[in-house]
Amino acid sequence: MPARIPLDGSLAHRPFLVHDGLVAGWGEGRLRGPDLSRPFHGVRSAVASSAEDAYAPRLRAGERFSHVSAARLWGVPLPRMREEVHVSRPPGSRARSSGVVGHRSTHNGFVMRRGLPVSDPATNFLELAALLSVPDLVAVGDHLVLNPRVLEPDDVRPHLALTELRERCARAGGRGVRAARAAAELVREGAESRKETQLRLLAIEAGLPEPELGRPLFDAVGRLIGYFDLTWPGARLIAEYDGDQHRTSTSQYERDIRRFDEATDAGYRMIRVRARGLSRDRAATVRRLRQAFAASSPPN
Repeated sequence: MPARIPLDGSLAHRPFLVHDGLVAGWGEGRLRGPDLSRPFHGVRSAVASSAEDAYAPRLRAGERFSHVSAARLWGVPLPRMREEVHVSRPPGSRARSSGVVGHRSTHNGFVMRRGLPVSDPATNFLELAALLSVPDLVAVGDHLVLNPRVLEPDDVRPHLALTELRERCARAGGRGVRAARAAAELVREGAESRKETQLRLLAIEAGLPEPELGRPLFDAVGRLIGYFDLTWPGARLIAEYDGDQHRTSTSQYERDIRRFDEATDAGYRMIRVRARGLSRDRAATVRRLRQAFAASSPPN
């Protein structure tokens, strides 16, 4: 069997159009090679790539990644959804391809992110308002306005100011705008994950006052104990989402246990909630939060 002709040049490192491969001098037989994937009609790739990167060569002037695709590019936490690529363009024809959802955009904001045209954060929030429940949309907003404690050097945060988000929702029209406005009023700065947002909304549902998010807690000598998801300082109560760190990182789990113990020693009541406590056991979590707050709050 003859040796396979190696790919070279920039097209070897990113998805590309078949036409561009032919222009680069690769024959049709080479472009049918088993080492090249065919993520979309007319596209070939020698490297693993996201669906959006794979579809990027097919974008036409005025098109951008939007809705769920834009959310993925912004790193937005979403519920489980289908993996189609979402592409928007100004009113007119829609993007058409297998595995692609085309939209006629009524929101005209876009920016470049990681080399791709994508709906800007406020526009993406408005787009997702037509697809998500209000609680899931609040989690989107919490992510977009978050200034995380640990920053990625190549990703400037926050993506969007909370005031700008609410102003955009107030001015917007179209499908989902009422949900967008309702969710924007519930968005807060400081939630580091979708589960933290869900826990905060559950606490509000339980009738508790607004907690402080990501609050640092210090011991009696001023040493930092750590940061906590939801804190009610006046009631000396903390609610924390307890994820899967005991399975994924023993050292992180041990640090969390020490942090919880030290918070208890500092006089705080700890409520730890697992995934079931945010879904099938929501009612039990509401009861626990109410009882803990009543027991922790000073008498009138």
